[in-house]
Amino acid sequence: MSTSITAGGIADQPAFLSKERIIAKPGFNRWLVPPAALAIHLCIGMAYGFSVFWLPLSKALGITKPVACAPDMSFISQVFSSQCDWPISMLGWIYTLFFIFLGCSAAIWGGWLEHAGPRKAGVVSALCWCGGLLISALGIYTHQIWLMWVGSGVIGGIGLGLGYISPVSTLIKWFPDKRGMATGMAIMGFGGGAMVGAPLAAALMNHFASPTGVGVWQSFLVMAAIYFVFMIGGALSYRVPPTGWKPEGWTPAPKKAANAMITHRHVHVNVAWKTPQFRLVWLVLCLNVSAGIGILGMASPLLQEVFGGKLLGNDLPFGQLDAVQLGQIAAIAAGFTGLLSLFNIGGRFFWASFSDYLGRKNTYFVFFALGFALYALIPNLGHLGSVALFVAAFCIILSMYGGGFATVPAYLADLFGTQMVGAIHGRLLTAWAAAGVLGPVLVNYLREYQLSIGVERAAAYDITLYILAGLLVLGFLCNLMVRPVADKYFMTDAELAAEQALGHDKGADSTTSLEWKAAPGTKPLAIAAWLVVGIPLAWGVWVTLQKTAVLFR
Repeated sequence: MSTSITAGGIADQPAFLSKERIIAKPGFNRWLVPPAALAIHLCIGMAYGFSVFWLPLSKALGITKPVACAPDMSFISQVFSSQCDWPISMLGWIYTLFFIFLGCSAAIWGGWLEHAGPRKAGVVSALCWCGGLLISALGIYTHQIWLMWVGSGVIGGIGLGLGYISPVSTLIKWFPDKRGMATGMAIMGFGGGAMVGAPLAAALMNHFASPTGVGVWQSFLVMAAIYFVFMIGGALSYRVPPTGWKPEGWTPAPKKAANAMITHRHVHVNVAWKTPQFRLVWLVLCLNVSAGIGILGMASPLLQEVFGGKLLGNDLPFGQLDAVQLGQIAAIAAGFTGLLSLFNIGGRFFWASFSDYLGRKNTYFVFFALGFALYALIPNLGHLGSVALFVAAFCIILSMYGGGFATVPAYLADLFGTQMVGAIHGRLLTAWAAAGVLGPVLVNYLREYQLSIGVERAAAYDITLYILAGLLVLGFLCNLMVRPVADKYFMTDAELAAEQALGHDKGADSTTSLEWKAAPGTKPLAIAAWLVVGIPLAWGVWVTLQKTAVLFR
């Protein structure tokens, strides 16, 4: 929209946060967009690292040891009490609320995001996530856990959902030639957020800790300020391509020659979720994530209980180790957890990029077939005492867990088109919420059941791993049934034009192609943008590598 001068001054200027305001001009460098997405995802990804606060918060009043609540105190009384410390089980509800509200907010407001644009969604995400941290800081200061649940869990969870999906549609439109790689770069940041945020939080708590406090509420304030700067910077850096834009020199494959799974048309979000393809991909994501998320949460005790003293070079089972030995294998298990995090992050970029060549459906076939083989093999590796192969198998599994998240947006774009892929992806994330319940329940409760009937700790996970392998067989079958979307579900030209008008998609019309080369002066700016997000991520990787080094001593 052009700016005109009137008697009253400047008129017709699009609102600062509007989608029209951020339509890119010729010469814009598309490589400036992934760092903007990473800036937001690295911040909200700290949701994975919130467990670093549990132990200090469980003794916020007692400082050195928890102040226990009265045995007869009801749950409601504990919620509003400021006289006793919170058990970790109550603090863990924040983690649960994160992913419930992530899935719900992404599903509910995904359509609004497509019309409002990524800048407005990114700003709202920053306000919710950082505002939630501030409310939580108040909750810690006043010792009211319900404020933490509302602040970080509910309001922060809404910020998670909006921030998570904010760049998806934009990146896919900027990188039609590299859909998987583009979304993999951004979603890699969500997996890496805890790698940066957890050591930062630990350093801040250590700095603010005193004889009268554990330093958590002060750490929340500082992290809220840091995250707000990064997230607002990322949101304001978003740009969307004009309708019809394509990379210079790139020619889409003719429709008849193109992969049958990749459509050139578009399905409305309100229609997409009614299709068989949406339901099947929902199951594909849910089953892939369920198999990984339960193991990710139990990685440390799993390694310790399966191998016990073998991690230290002796044959003592876990139950016969002394306190010193338990501390030593706990450090080794922490390194194992860190290594899994690295493969989770790396897998998001590797597998999503690989899917650009192999195809999205075939990539998921690899996830399910290879994952099944590894889950079925791992119990035998444990009984053989092969720590190296056991660790390697789980590293590959967790890379595919991360790869499943990063590949699915491009899978949806292939099936349903790019016009409303962000909103469709938002609704699909309810599969994540379901998997967040299914996976941990399977792993945790089956383990407890096995132990209760007298199964040795070293074998307590065998049945669980075989069941997870079975889930991957179901996922393989669901993926096998995915077919191209039927013609009746696609928008007509008139419906597409109306949707583009609602989304303020302006520039060229749908029959025109725009292409340009990035202006020479934008290269230093792109390098600087990548350094801003790359340096913190590299620091997080370095800290994690130092922790994993204990595995190889």
